[in-house]
Amino acid sequence: MDKTYQTEFRRKYLIEALPEPLTRASRHLQIFDNYIASTRMRIRSVRDPETKAWSWSLQQRIGTTNGDLSSLKIGEIYLSEAEHAVLEIFQGTEIRKNRYFHEFDRMPFAFDVYLGGLWGLNIANVDFADLRSMVAYEPPPFAIFEVTNDPFFLGENLVEKKFEDVRAEVAQVGTTALTATALPDE
Repeated sequence: MDKTYQTEFRRKYLIEALPEPLTRASRHLQIFDNYIASTRMRIRSVRDPETKAWSWSLQQRIGTTNGDLSSLKIGEIYLSEAEHAVLEIFQGTEIRKNRYFHEFDRMPFAFDVYLGGLWGLNIANVDFADLRSMVAYEPPPFAIFEVTNDPFFLGENLVEKKFEDVRAEVAQVGTTALTATALPDE
């Protein structure tokens, strides 16, 4: 399995909005994730609005440690347009989001702004080269809650949710997950 899967170390944070200097008009990718029911697989379609180019892949994500979602094995097969067309029968449980990229404190971030029924959900993702650097990382100032290990925020769980469900989850988590204030220093 290790020969076909890549291990990713990632932390995820809820954010109120895109941090400066990013705006919704900044360069981004449009991501359409279709989750295949009763599996750990998704079909990912990515569109670059600037070039109008599309890419497709079949992905599988597997946790490496029971209950720890910060380390995942990712398997990915890139698809041609014809191969994607064959798999379109699985479409229907889709999450749409715009993904923005920016570096903060020399760390590359991906910012997901969810669309449709999840409009209002914004998540910052930061990837690490290894477990040690991931554990040592201090949350960025724009983070409100860390949701790395909350299974609620996995795509396969979000696909059936609405933003009202996100609000209820955040209210349930409460201030125990608070990592930073949303207010700038005065």
